[in-house]
Amino acid sequence: MSTESASGSGDAAITVTPAAADEAVSLLESESMDTDVAGLRLFVQQGGCAGLSYGMRFDNEPEDDDTVVEQHGLRVFVDPASINYIGGATLAYEGGLQGAGFHVENPNATSSCGCGESFRT
Repeated sequence: MSTESASGSGDAAITVTPAAADEAVSLLESESMDTDVAGLRLFVQQGGCAGLSYGMRFDNEPEDDDTVVEQHGLRVFVDPASINYIGGATLAYEGGLQGAGFHVENPNATSSCGCGESFRT
């Protein structure tokens, strides 16, 4: 397992904004999950109108071969296959009346669909 700890530097496999970390930690705590061990799994899967799509879920602990990024009190788990597609990406959270939620800003994406959930590399 590769573990990276950063305070927002560009050196991390994934960068997490403070707003995304705050929201995810709040959700983890509302599920009574231990934020010292549990975290947000960020992954890539086949699907979506552009070919690949992002997925997120909470996991109680990382897998042995995961890259683990810890920023702003949040642990993010990324499997080896997914890190090839989303390494260097930023996980952000935006609130608002027109669709609050998490989104991935991925520098590896060569194109994406209008919904922002699907991409191509």
